[in-house]
Amino acid sequence: MKVGIIGCGRVAQTRHIPEYGAYPGVQIAGYYDFNEERARELAAVYGGKVYDSADALLADRGIDAVSICTANHTHAEITIKALRSGKHVLCEKPMAVSLEECKAMVHAAAENNRQLMIGQNQRFAKAHVRAKELLSADTIGKVLTFKTTFGHGGPESWSIDGANSWFFDKDRASMGAMADLGVHKTDLIQYLLGQKVAAVTAQLLTLDKRYESGKLIGVDDNAICIYEMEDGAIGTMTASWTYYGREDNSTVLYGTKGIMKIYDDPEHSISVVLKNGERILYDIDKIQTNDNQTKSGIIDAFVDAIKAGTEVPVSGADVLSAMEAVFACLESGREKRRIAIGKKGER
Repeated sequence: MKVGIIGCGRVAQTRHIPEYGAYPGVQIAGYYDFNEERARELAAVYGGKVYDSADALLADRGIDAVSICTANHTHAEITIKALRSGKHVLCEKPMAVSLEECKAMVHAAAENNRQLMIGQNQRFAKAHVRAKELLSADTIGKVLTFKTTFGHGGPESWSIDGANSWFFDKDRASMGAMADLGVHKTDLIQYLLGQKVAAVTAQLLTLDKRYESGKLIGVDDNAICIYEMEDGAIGTMTASWTYYGREDNSTVLYGTKGIMKIYDDPEHSISVVLKNGERILYDIDKIQTNDNQTKSGIIDAFVDAIKAGTEVPVSGADVLSAMEAVFACLESGREKRRIAIGKKGER
């Protein structure tokens, strides 16, 4: 299987390229980046051809699939072109910058009989997989409330462009911490609970992040959202670029039979405290951080599905509902009101 890489920044360098390279029988056949030198450096290490445009790479019939690791505002256009050129696509999150674009991507995948997978890698974290099993086994009963958080010190600490990162540019990123981190936790809470978000109340704020000029960045550095789920559960989702000093990638679920904490304790990836006081600890793995890049699992899952001819996990169609909640949060923040999503969110 031959793959192409479109966008050769940090996420491609630390996740997509090394994980494709470690998969037996997968060849990285081509690279494109607007910074050609960046692409050439990767080709020198991993092999493959450097293309002078994304279109040229997509026109190569020898390439079976592509990873799209470009700025947010380009995801839909490049994905749709790739699908129409006969390529399977793994697109980085966020899926796109509007719900209409997301739907167009899903339509293009179906119309061209190609696979579209979105890089929501939190579903593959081992403790999240185990937590899903425990929840399905009714370990803590019905989840009533929750809080899920993803925060770190901001993309300037790890982005290949540093403080000049496109992450801070509203025209290219559309959203800030919400697009970078909030999409992960929105998708995760739906996955864990097996429920869609039915209504949101949100604030997206720019509290501290500044350009080198001292002016506040053009996108949110914090998103604080209340999620009402289809079954009546309610909780908070927080995404932040101002957690200076230490990342927080935790989820806490409060059920009728007890509490489950996931990646909340550095010693135990899951801790369960039951109503009777019994404590159950699981030491499964450590969550991936910017400073500690572990295997994401998402590349293996993508390649496995393509090779087997089966549906990819975390397909574009599967992620649509999470993106609908994300865009509802943007609307809620702008209009400063609760936004219902579908009939189950109506009061």
